[in-house]
Formats: sequence, structure tokens, C-alpha cells
Amino acid sequence: MKKTNVIALASLIAAAFTALTPLQAATAEFAIRDGDRVVFLGDSITEQRQYTTFIEAYTLTRFPQWHITFRNIGWGGDTAQGGLGRAGRDMLPLKPTFVTIDFGMNDHGYRAFEENIFNNYVDKQTQLVALLKDKGARVALLTPQPIEEKRPNPDKDVRNESLRKMSDGLRDVAAKQSVLFADQFDPYMAVMLKARQADPNALIGGGDAVHPGPAGHTIMAWAVLKCLGAPAAVSSAELDGAGGKVIAATDCQITDLKVAGGVVSFTRKDATLPVPIDPAAEGVTNLIPLLADLSRYELKVTGLTAPKYQLLIDDKPAASFTAQELAQGCNLTLTAGPITEQARRIWNLVTDKNNAFFNRWRGVQLFEEPGWAKTPAFEATREKELARIDEQIAQLETRIHASCQPLPHVFVLKPATN
Repeated sequence: MKKTNVIALASLIAAAFTALTPLQAATAEFAIRDGDRVVFLGDSITEQRQYTTFIEAYTLTRFPQWHITFRNIGWGGDTAQGGLGRAGRDMLPLKPTFVTIDFGMNDHGYRAFEENIFNNYVDKQTQLVALLKDKGARVALLTPQPIEEKRPNPDKDVRNESLRKMSDGLRDVAAKQSVLFADQFDPYMAVMLKARQADPNALIGGGDAVHPGPAGHTIMAWAVLKCLGAPAAVSSAELDGAGGKVIAATDCQITDLKVAGGVVSFTRKDATLPVPIDPAAEGVTNLIPLLADLSRYELKVTGLTAPKYQLLIDDKPAASFTAQELAQGCNLTLTAGPITEQARRIWNLVTDKNNAFFNRWRGVQLFEEPGWAKTPAFEATREKELARIDEQIAQLETRIHASCQPLPHVFVLKPATN
């Protein structure tokens, strides 16, 4: 090939990458892909269907054109050995293409470190990875989160010291097997230790010492998604509020920009949605940089002269900002009025779908009828009920996909009166 042709080809490739938006460029780094059948395998913490719902809702809203299914097969009290034992019954029939595995809390037996328990844990995790890789599935190994007792030094709890060593062993398994590793132990512990510095009795996760509430699960999901390469960008718009010009628009379209009488108005159509956050866990954004790391839904407006502005979206009050805040740029994830509400509706639909699958799997598929009821008629009834719930799940997934599609919205910034 001639040198001039090589240079030309290199220029075309460079131009192609330059043309990618930040979201498009980051997509290639994200572990979950379009068309995946994602399965969450784990113990009772996974069975709670909270950190997994966040991961699912994040993915569906960040990539609204993708078609992905998510199934949670967490089982209370389970271990890596138990997960391996029920893989043929619960996991492989789902034909997963991507699996997250979160074991360790029950494996270590809530005790100080023991070498034989550690070795069994590493061995069974290695076998799980090998089984899934043989079936063509990609794998992410998740460490357990730490135990949260009310004490000033949770890192010195012998159970957490044991979990730390098991997490290190899991890292080695991931490296040897060339699969993803997601450490939620260290980030969660760091948040706990920081909170204890201010208040020795602070409890950040909610729930109990082992099973976090919504806040703890949100911290878990934040840590896991970062390890999976989840992109932070939603979309961003920068406007000149004095000259009425669009300075920059990334992963969104800005039309009908007008400036009149100190009021700025425009229509914004985003390519994606801000992440839904469990309303019960929104306070966790004060503990971790969740929005900066996973949901940068940004608006920047310069040239404004009034001290403070009210933001209306589709004629509904959404938030208030100072001119200085708008000039620096604001993250609207939690304050975007109907857009934030759309994301919350998606959260509720995903929760409903996951509850429906749990009922199908545990309440109908695995239901053990008494001996006197083991008849062809009973099995026919079971199959009919499974089909009914499958249809319910399919309808919910159709609604979720439709609900994830961004819509155009009219934004108005007007000087605030108070």
C-alpha cells in the first residue's frame, strides 16, 4: 500500500473515532452489550433484588435502543458451592450471555479466616467460571460487601478481615480465568469508615448488618457498575443565555432556542435518560459521587444576569438555580421534573418485572406439590400458570423498553421572584 494511502486511511480512522459522541465511545468499554441475556447469581443479598435492579435500570435507560433481558436467581443462604450445584436447574436454562456472581458472605461462615473455607470458595468460584465460559457466557466476579455493625472500626471486625482475604482470592481467580472482577468491598468499606469518622455509630446501608437497605444496595451497584465500565455521560447542553446560541450539545438536540425578556426557552431531545434512583436511597448521593460517576445529565447556561432562575420543564416547576450555578453547569438527574419522573416510572416497572420473575421461578416453577397432588392435571395447571406469568413478564419488558425512549421536552429558565 502506498504511503499516501496509509496516511489517508489513518486519517479516516481518526476522524471516525473523533465523530463518536462520549456515550458512543464509552459503550465499547461497558461489559453489558446489546442482545445480552444477563443473569445475576448470588445469595440472599442478590435475592433482595435491589443492587441488581439498579444495574438493570441503569443499563436500560442508558441504552434505550438495546434489547436485553435480566434475570435474578439469588438464593438466601447460598454459597459458591451451592450456586455451582444449582447451575443446571436455575442458571443454564436461561442461556445467559453475561453473568454476575456475588458469593462470599455465607461461604466464610461469619467467622475469622480459615484456610480450608477459603480454598473451597476459590475452587468453586473457579469451577463456576469454567462452566459458564464453556457455555460461551462472559462473567463478572463480584466481591461481597462488608458487614456493617455499629462500631467505629468495621475494618477490624474479624469477619470483615476474612471477607477481605476472600475478596483478594476472588481477584486472583478473575485474573487467572481472564474474567471481569468487581470489587464492592473496598469502596463500601471506605464509605463506612468515612462516616464513622464523623459519627462512630453511623450506619450507612440501612437494613441489617448483612443485608443492606436501599442505600447500601445503591452503593453496591455504584461500585459494581464502575468496575463494569459503565459510562457516566447521559447528555449535556451548553447555551449562551445572552446571545441565544447553542455552544455545545452532546447526545442531545437543542432546538427552538429563544431569549426574550430575560427568559431562556428551548426544546431538548436527549438520546438517553438519567439513571433511575430508588427514591428511598437518594440521600446516598451525599455519601458517594454517584451522579458524577454514573449520571451526568448536564445543563450549562452562561450570560444570565438575574441572581436566581427557576427551571420549568413542560410548564412544570422542576428546580431553582443561581446564575452562577448555571454558568458552572448543573446535573439535573434528580431535578429534571417529568424526565426524572419518567426514570422513576421505569424503576417501578423493572421492580414489578423482577418480582413477577421471582414469583414464576420460586413460586410456580420450583413449587413442590404434595404427593397426593402429583397428577397430570396438576402439571397442566402449572404449565398454564407459567405461560401466564411469562406473558406478564413479556408485556412488562415491552412496556419498559417503550418507557425508556427519550421524549422532547420544553425547558424554560426564567428569573425567580424569591
